[in-house]
Amino acid sequence: MSKRDFYEVLGAAKDATPAEMKKAYRRLAMKYHPDRNPDDKEAEAKFKEVKEAYEVLTDENKRAAYDRYGHAGVDQSAGGGGAGAGNFSDIFGDVFGDIFGGGGGGGRGRSASNQGADLRYTLELDLEEAVKGTNVEIEVPTLVTCGECVGSGAKKGTTPISCTTCGGAGQIRMQQGFFSVQQTCPTCRGKGKMIKDPCGKCRGQGRVEKSKKLSVKIPPGVDTGDRIRLSGEGEAGDLGGHAGDLYVQVAVREHNIFVRDGRDLYCEVPISFCDAAIGGDLEVPTLDGRVKLKVPGETQTGKLFRLRGKGVAPVRGGGPGDLLCRISVETPVNLSKKQKDLLKDFQATLDKEHKRHSPKKHGWFDGVKSFFEDMKP
Repeated sequence: MSKRDFYEVLGAAKDATPAEMKKAYRRLAMKYHPDRNPDDKEAEAKFKEVKEAYEVLTDENKRAAYDRYGHAGVDQSAGGGGAGAGNFSDIFGDVFGDIFGGGGGGGRGRSASNQGADLRYTLELDLEEAVKGTNVEIEVPTLVTCGECVGSGAKKGTTPISCTTCGGAGQIRMQQGFFSVQQTCPTCRGKGKMIKDPCGKCRGQGRVEKSKKLSVKIPPGVDTGDRIRLSGEGEAGDLGGHAGDLYVQVAVREHNIFVRDGRDLYCEVPISFCDAAIGGDLEVPTLDGRVKLKVPGETQTGKLFRLRGKGVAPVRGGGPGDLLCRISVETPVNLSKKQKDLLKDFQATLDKEHKRHSPKKHGWFDGVKSFFEDMKP
């Protein structure tokens, strides 16, 4: 008897993706599986046909051979027709594994449940420390392996025994109608072991609370939000399991002069009215020391001056950014009578040619005048 086309068996198109194949297979497997159709030889035969088609069409090499030569290209390698129906839960293992904590073998589940938790530590740094890098010692409260029982949780001289409920697997199989699923053992909570005589120091937990000091190397260029992973420095694992990791989260303190934006730094430079009008050389700070900034005459508030290469070299590589200095012209305060009189005399000389000396002011007032004239009926 000739076999049906595998694509026809699954009800899938010839260009169907593996995910689409899997979806079609699940639908048909649920319909024809022997667990759901006891003593139905026809359903069992259809299930084997579906299983064989799925095994061929989800294997890249077998599918290529089938597309080129048909059944003749895979008859010797498919091996699906003679395969047993398998357990129903295996078909949907990835689905029920997520729900019940199953999936993979029992050992893998126990390893995951015994692994220590990851920890997070927020480390505040000054801008200079973040930009140039530093070494910092931190103290982290955590759970460490009990020295008395060496993490086993059992009293010294004794050892844990296999769980009597799951036999050490950490999981138990449950039958719900035609579904057969796995779930974490309620007795040992997935550990696979039981402790008859618990350790007096850790009370059977295998871990004790302790603050440990760690030296953290901060690479140059880190910024707020960056984190440094210290492998194995998190909480100790339960009953000798692997320790988790410690994530050091960087938070850079606000600086009283500079504001960082990626690789660039910004700072505000206040200058006097006279320096802004006449111009001159100013000393401005950088993270590497003071540098001179030449300010031309007639400089206005808000003018940006760029000092190239005086910014930050990012931690992920690349050259340093720039320092951008924003000029802020400071209005004189606490003037004497003589100073005020001098300014009035000076202002009088400017008013004679206000269009020339204050073009922005003149243009603004002209705009206001035009605005109100347009509003007249």
